[in-house]
Amino acid sequence: MSANLRVGDLVEVRSAEEILATLDENGELENLPFMPEMLRFCGQRMTVHKVAHKLCDTISRSGIRRMTNAVHLTGARCDGQAHGGCQTACSLYWKEAWLKPVSGAPPSGQAAEPPPRSLPLLEIKTRRDTDEGGEVLYRCQATELLRAAPTCLPFSDLGQYADDVRSGNVSALGSARGFLVGLFNRFQDRSKRFLPRWLWIRGGLRWGFVKGGVTSGKTPTVTLDLQPGELVRIKSKAEIMATLNGDLLNRGMGFEEEMARYCGQTARVRTRVERCIDEKSGRMLKMKNPCIILEDIVCAGVYNANCPREFVPFWREIWLERVTEAAERVEEPANG
Repeated sequence: MSANLRVGDLVEVRSAEEILATLDENGELENLPFMPEMLRFCGQRMTVHKVAHKLCDTISRSGIRRMTNAVHLTGARCDGQAHGGCQTACSLYWKEAWLKPVSGAPPSGQAAEPPPRSLPLLEIKTRRDTDEGGEVLYRCQATELLRAAPTCLPFSDLGQYADDVRSGNVSALGSARGFLVGLFNRFQDRSKRFLPRWLWIRGGLRWGFVKGGVTSGKTPTVTLDLQPGELVRIKSKAEIMATLNGDLLNRGMGFEEEMARYCGQTARVRTRVERCIDEKSGRMLKMKNPCIILEDIVCAGVYNANCPREFVPFWREIWLERVTEAAERVEEPANG
């Protein structure tokens, strides 16, 4: 856990020179890379958004892992410019050594002095060796998270739930809810292994109860050609489940229980995603069917031990429907 910082604390990102002095020959501190995309924040005053004392493993699916001395800052996401234009928009990790607590004026969003746009060490370390076919392999915070957070954090470690509250990441009620959801999911996993089917609760599904409805053949697809700024409604869970196979995939893209929490809500399209780095291999994945990122929609970790990572979900267009501004205004009084 972060030793000193809590959610809402005001900090200043240290200068590029100060941060470089903390890095090893790989451009890392405690196995966590400092990336070129982070240089633009040097000198800025920002607030702590979440204390990054743990994270969900999206590489090997080992569960929750422990991170130390790190936070996420409000508004600090990777723009992918030094990593082939990756559009995953990950929330950046900041080691406490890269920050200094301050008091006084709120964040201005402006650096005191323009930081360098790039530094040779950081630029070089965005790439791994190319593979046998000559394809560029990338290296970033997301690809190195298993090294930066090497220890698994078991569900039974009750200290993590206290840390969730002490850090300000969630309320006591939110922490209790996260524990109970985890407890239920463990019961479901074990019931499918040891109990007869007729004793399973809701078919043994994990909390959120998402089940694919496509039992054979390819999953369906729809092309809406959605553009940034357009207003959409996320379809109902039943409609989305009808597009998923048994692995909760639609054309290789996963839909998770956390995403189902947003079903029925409206949001604006932030961007169309055409490329993203595969965290496991470092390869740049180019999508045949672009996905959509929605404004202010993130994985809140409610069903996943309150993971503070706030990964940005990708949405297939078949899971969304256009909403006209006029229709939305008509609906607002009924929903109020």
